[in-house]
Amino acid sequence: MNTTIPIDKIRNIGLTAHIDAGKTTVTERILFFTGKRHKLGEVHDGEAVMDWMVQEQERGITITSAATTTYWSDHRINIIDTPGHVDFTAEVERSLRVLDGTVALFCAVGGVQPQSETVWRQAEKYSVPRLAFINKMDRAGADFDRVVEEIKEELGGNAVPIVIPLIDGDEFQGIIDLVDMKAIYYDEASQGAILRYEEIPDDQLKRAEQAREIMIERVSEQDDELMELFINGQPAGRDALMSAIRTATIKGELIPVLCGAAFKNKGVRRLLDAIVAYLPSPIDRPPIIDCRKDINREIIRNPDDNAPLAALAYKISTDRHMGKLTYIRVYSGILKSGEYVYNSSREIKQRVGRLFLMHANKQTAIEELHAGGVGAVVGLSETGTGDTICSKEHPIVLETIEFPAPVISVAVTPKSRPDREKLSRALFRLSEEDPTFTVKTDQESGECIISGMGELHIEIIIDRLLREFQVNVSVGEPQVAYRETIRTSVEHEHKHVKQTGGHGQYAHIKFRLERGKPGSGFQFEDEVKGGRVPKEYIPAVERGFIDAMAKGPYAGFPMVDIKAVLYDGSAHDVDSSENAFRTCSRTGFKDACKKSGLQLLEPIMSVEVTAPEEYIGAVSGNLCSKRGKIIGMETRAKTAILSGEVPLSRMFGYATELRTITSGRGNFSMHFEHYEAVPFSLAEEIVAERRKKEG
Repeated sequence: MNTTIPIDKIRNIGLTAHIDAGKTTVTERILFFTGKRHKLGEVHDGEAVMDWMVQEQERGITITSAATTTYWSDHRINIIDTPGHVDFTAEVERSLRVLDGTVALFCAVGGVQPQSETVWRQAEKYSVPRLAFINKMDRAGADFDRVVEEIKEELGGNAVPIVIPLIDGDEFQGIIDLVDMKAIYYDEASQGAILRYEEIPDDQLKRAEQAREIMIERVSEQDDELMELFINGQPAGRDALMSAIRTATIKGELIPVLCGAAFKNKGVRRLLDAIVAYLPSPIDRPPIIDCRKDINREIIRNPDDNAPLAALAYKISTDRHMGKLTYIRVYSGILKSGEYVYNSSREIKQRVGRLFLMHANKQTAIEELHAGGVGAVVGLSETGTGDTICSKEHPIVLETIEFPAPVISVAVTPKSRPDREKLSRALFRLSEEDPTFTVKTDQESGECIISGMGELHIEIIIDRLLREFQVNVSVGEPQVAYRETIRTSVEHEHKHVKQTGGHGQYAHIKFRLERGKPGSGFQFEDEVKGGRVPKEYIPAVERGFIDAMAKGPYAGFPMVDIKAVLYDGSAHDVDSSENAFRTCSRTGFKDACKKSGLQLLEPIMSVEVTAPEEYIGAVSGNLCSKRGKIIGMETRAKTAILSGEVPLSRMFGYATELRTITSGRGNFSMHFEHYEAVPFSLAEEIVAERRKKEG
């Protein structure tokens, strides 16, 4: 296997979309047409090679991001197929952190859906260039032009079709390539595996010419040379046009749009051509930079085999035969099997045991991984998600990966003594794999509390405990991740004085608490003048505030969205210490919160329900009965799509409710939107119940 392909011929791409847009089907077709797989696997048959987990095959959904490597037109394409369900958003987050480009898939009927928007924003966060592929063009109600407009209006993307659908009557026959101005037909008898290029039919020519003119105009807005040709009415050459599309795509100024029907093998090879033509190679992306704030020089690594090693561990998984697998993206240098490397995030030295290229859950051994490469390592036992791997002689720390906090918790209890012994080991391995899955022990009850992103997330974890780790557990009722915050701004003064013979303790602070913006977490500002609180004690004050926020004074839930401003205080030459100031700020913070007044916050979920029109009244009434707000409703091809916001606490078991209401014909998606204040009377009930539980 050629592992030293030129770096400009490498494409590290991901497929992202809302659930059921067809990501895994597109990936399966890519593997088939590139010769990686000789038989087509279908998601609905449980045969998709990228959905290798038992849980994925049973449910027909992607749960974990699967990586593979394939080749097209002398290019190596490293592909990561990501989940569409919001409960597994961590898989998308960590994948986008290490990818150079992504294909955003949209259903030609569903268009831009809630999770489409979530993954689009995640791609924007990491400045990942995108192509758009509008799939399922063969479905009744498919509307290419409408989806293009939704990408522009709802996502703010400069979407420019480079192909348009070729429709004969109501049938999707193929595509018209606007770059080459050719019609591409797919042979129905071969399920689209055989294609032919022909001249554009006369009845489609005018539409194609108009679409091409719009494409050239939009592309030329990003390219001066092309703009000059366009203004002067001169034709744009194929190479110049493709070069301009590529440049604008890599800069994020353009979203080339393609279309097809992956299930019928239509449009996938044109998508592959677009991936190698327009998405960036590792050398087209900005160099990586050391993220440490305490170094006085900028450390940069360019994607070059001859540069010092710099790599990021973006995922951990456990293989039954290989043990712990650490998925790695190499940004610079060469990672070699058997060598010692430095984990700069944890400041430890480790040995690379074996290196692999991955194909879902199968491995191909390699001796080295070059700059721009994506692979997996056995041997990095103490490395975690987001850690930097580099050379000891040239240390660098890359920006880690941020993950959303869990919103739902349940208590799990082992059913027998042998289960108890296996449970902690299994939970440790699962939490190591998934940063959005957390485990803690309730100090009052001694219960083991597991937390995740939603009901499905927790359900999959419990299923994996039983199947993979043979651990039987009893599962408690779901618990909502409530938060606390202050009601109004407040100023407070606190003095901590303690004499114990010998050195005492003295700390004195004056501070102000302000209500932060939703989602701001905790902010700290130092406004002390004249050294009234010595500089060496100010970090201890901040840590004390953070300590106090871990368990709020209202009901013991974590506190959020608070800004603390330290503006005055005093210290003692002998009795002051970091510990004294930390204790002082911890106690003072709680007193200030009580003075301000406290508010309970609950997670509000954005919900989209799709159901036949005749059921939408019942669906709407049901959501309103859950303290939900209906935000919008539209109809597409006799199907109603209702969007709203509902408290998470009222959505447990909703899948069963919706099936009952709609006679099994409705489905929904849900993702975390924001925290919002709980009505006072309900908040008092929740607080009373929590205090009763804690005894």
